[in-house]
Amino acid sequence: MSTSNPVNLLDFDVDGLVAWFAGLGEKPFRARQVMRWMHHEGCDDFDAMTDVAKSLRAKLKEIAVIRPPVPVRDSISADGTRKWLLDVGNANAVETVFIPETNRGTLCVSSQAGCALDCAFCSTGKQGFNRNLSAAEIIGQLWLANKLLGAARDQATDLEAGEKDNGRIISNVVMMGMGEPLANFDNVVTALRLMLDDHAYGLSRRRVTVSTSGIVPAMDRLRDECPVALAVSLHASNDALRDRLVPINQKYPLRELMAACQRYLERAPRDFVTFEYVMLDGVNDSDAHARELVALVRDVPCKFNLIPFNPFPNSGFLRSPAERIRRFAGILIDAGIVTTTRKTRGDDVDAACGQLAGQVQDKTRRVLRLKQDMEIRR
Repeated sequence: MSTSNPVNLLDFDVDGLVAWFAGLGEKPFRARQVMRWMHHEGCDDFDAMTDVAKSLRAKLKEIAVIRPPVPVRDSISADGTRKWLLDVGNANAVETVFIPETNRGTLCVSSQAGCALDCAFCSTGKQGFNRNLSAAEIIGQLWLANKLLGAARDQATDLEAGEKDNGRIISNVVMMGMGEPLANFDNVVTALRLMLDDHAYGLSRRRVTVSTSGIVPAMDRLRDECPVALAVSLHASNDALRDRLVPINQKYPLRELMAACQRYLERAPRDFVTFEYVMLDGVNDSDAHARELVALVRDVPCKFNLIPFNPFPNSGFLRSPAERIRRFAGILIDAGIVTTTRKTRGDDVDAACGQLAGQVQDKTRRVLRLKQDMEIRR
């Protein structure tokens, strides 16, 4: 095995790491030892893994690395939201956001550099699609955020009855950053398994959420292979409108999407699906739209998260007024649907929902800006 192309051990879930170690002639417990050092302790130095045999440490130094994405910018909002711009090579960058709250800390993780789905109201989609992130680049966001936030691991704290956060500052993970997670299925599922594995992060399935725009076959695969909490980016109450706002709807229309949600709930860790709905002034926010939604989801146990639109240049959309959002929510609530309105967090550092775009709109500007950031970091 060439030392010029070392294996990044962050790319493996526990089964993958056991298999890789077996190829070295090592027993499974060695893989689990190294996994605990990597993920429990945030260790990227094989010499520091004191209970691993010296001969194995020496071998790993020659053929392997523990390499998360490289942070090139660290921005902190006035409300405490923290956003990192991460270099993932070849002038590509992604963003990761930490949202602190009184009883939880949520990390919003990216799955792709850019996004191919081109939802009309999302700035990330406007920068185009560059590539899928590797499993190491996805789980590396959690690895790095834990390290940079100084997460304590030695004092477990109850956040909800019967659940522990193992003392970590990050108690919840949402796959709601840049990209469509289910369009990068295999790498995302590897990262999810690490989030859930007791040898890695040990998070509850209820505390890990995947958000999708509605790739129906992949929703079924996720249900079968790694069911976690599910959020669906809905944003419209009928097919004609959703075709315009969320183009994937042209392939998987609302009737198919609702059926997939019902199937998912057969194995989901929560007994409801969260529907995300961005509020666009004069586009999808009328009383009639709210009533259409009530009829649409009548057979799907769900809650709604209404998201005030976060503006970006040349979007062509405006945020619905607060009173319009309140009235819209009232119609859903009166129909017995749990409905919340998301607080806008981190918009002063472009970390709010729909604003993640690596700070730029096109590849030429993205390359120049990333090079400038790298020079500053050096």
